[in-house]
This record gives sequence, structure tokens and C-alpha cells, in this order.
Amino acid sequence: MGSAELTAWTRVEGLAKGAVAAALWKDRTLVKTWAQRGTLHLLPASELALWVAAQSEVRPRYEQPAWLRHHGLTREGAEAMLEAIARALAGGEWLTRRELAERVAGATGVEALAEKLRGGFGDLLKPAAFRGDLCFAPSAGPEVRFTSPAAWLGRPVALPPGPDAVREVARRYLAVYGPAPREQLARWFGLRSPAQAGRWIASLGDDVVETDLGWMLAADVEAAAAAEPSGVVRLLPAFDHYVVAAPRDEPAVLAAEHRGAVYRPQGWLSPVVLVDGVMAGVWRHELRGGRLVVDVEPFGDLPRAGVEAEAAALASFLGAADVELGA
Repeated sequence: MGSAELTAWTRVEGLAKGAVAAALWKDRTLVKTWAQRGTLHLLPASELALWVAAQSEVRPRYEQPAWLRHHGLTREGAEAMLEAIARALAGGEWLTRRELAERVAGATGVEALAEKLRGGFGDLLKPAAFRGDLCFAPSAGPEVRFTSPAAWLGRPVALPPGPDAVREVARRYLAVYGPAPREQLARWFGLRSPAQAGRWIASLGDDVVETDLGWMLAADVEAAAAAEPSGVVRLLPAFDHYVVAAPRDEPAVLAAEHRGAVYRPQGWLSPVVLVDGVMAGVWRHELRGGRLVVDVEPFGDLPRAGVEAEAAALASFLGAADVELGA
């Protein structure tokens, strides 16, 4: 959640501390759930149906033999489990993982499901989220809780047609990350093949064009061609969206010798110093009393003034009285 808040802070001018948590747990204008790539996301509540519908165009995990074998399930057993999860949450209760696991095991008559659902990183729960049957509720101390998205939002999650959702997701992806080859879209969404990503892009018809660097929206070509570096510095937090989807094998974005400092083992993505879209260093921060200490490990020369300004803005956001910058 700390990274999610800083991801918003670096993009939303004037964001107040605690605004993300309030939008999620109080106003319910955000929804916490598993989405693309099977990773946790905070999605706008008004757009949850879009992402669920797009996910419906991807072959479900519970239809993949390797996934079923790994979890010791049959396809029929997985379907029964997911239906039981949906029924257990449909009333709007906030259930801990243990409570949900016990209800599902009781409903299916498969006692072994209780242990399977309690363990791991939610692999057996993710397909329920992809189907729009599960989202996160406020935790009970250290225990996460789940509920029905329809109950959480107070309205049905009415899905648009899958092909329409696919076109909209492809359009949004290229608007933010284009130009990009189909392989990057496939990795970003978690599609089973670049060919499927290519079909998503092709569904946009004449709204997209292919460039030397990949596909992009035709309406963006002129502005992109005219763009010039302007020295914009951003301190991106761990697991930032830009770092997730960036062309990590492109030297113009990240030099090969520094790739291991950003994309680390076990899926860890380091906080990054970004200069005009180039990953120019990594950083970390710590609050010590009323002071924010920001340590930067540059990959080369950095615009010091820009880094100082970002660090000062972060200190203000976190309520620190002053900031100490080390590099």
C-alpha cells in the first residue's frame, strides 16, 4: 500500500496523505483486487467491469493443465471451488482467508481445499477475482479479508462485451506506453502469447500505426515525434507502473549493466530515479524522527536540482520537517 500511495503521489499534484486509503476503504471509489498478470492492483471502482471483462478474454488458469496439476485439482473441481467462493462472498460478508477457506471446503465437501486456500499467495483465489467474484475488504488486524465486488460497490458489476473491453484496454495501454511492440503488451497484461496481444492491437484498426519502435496510437505520432527532453525528474516507488511496463531490454530506457539493480530476483522492482523517461538510478527513503532521509544510487550524472526538488516534495507529502539527500 505504501508503494501504491507513492505511485499516485508522483502523478497527482496536490495529493493528500491518506487520500488513497480513504478512496479505497472509506469512499470505495477504488477497489483492491488481483488483475493483470495476477498481481494486486487498485482499480477505479467505476472501471472494475472493464478490467474483469478484458480478463475474460484470456484463457482462465483453471483451464490450464499445468496449473491444475500444480494445485492437485481437476477442471471440474476448480470450477466447483470458484462457484463456492462466489456463493460464500455473495452476501457481502467480510471473510478472512481462513473463514473463506473453511466455507468453501464445507460447501464442496473437499476438506483438502481448506488448506490449499489458506496457503500460498492467493493462487487459488485469483481466478475468482478475474471473474469479478472477489475483492479485498478492510483487514482484520494482520489478516486480509475478502468480499464480493458487487456488495462492496453496492451495485452489480455489469460487464461490457469482451471484445469492446479488449479494444479499450489496448487503446489505454498504447496511450500510456506506446510505441510498444506486441510482446510488451502481452507481458504487461499477462497474455498467453504475443500473437494474442497482436490481435488486441489489430482490433483498433486505423487508430494505430506501426513505427520502428512498435505500435502507437495514430493520434499521438505527431506529438511524440516533436517531443524533446526537458530534464523532468521523478522519484518512482517500488513496483511502479512505469517500471513494470517499460521496455526493460531497451538501452535508451535502461542500460543493460544496470538492469539487475532495477529488476531484482523474486519479482522485486526497485524504486527508480527517472529522468525524461530514462532509469537513471535507484533510491530509498526512511523517516527518522521528523526528517526524511533519501539515499540515491545514480547510474551516472543526475540533475541534482531536480532530485532535490522531488525529495523536498516527498518530504512535504510524508509530513517530514526537512529532508536529507545522500547520493
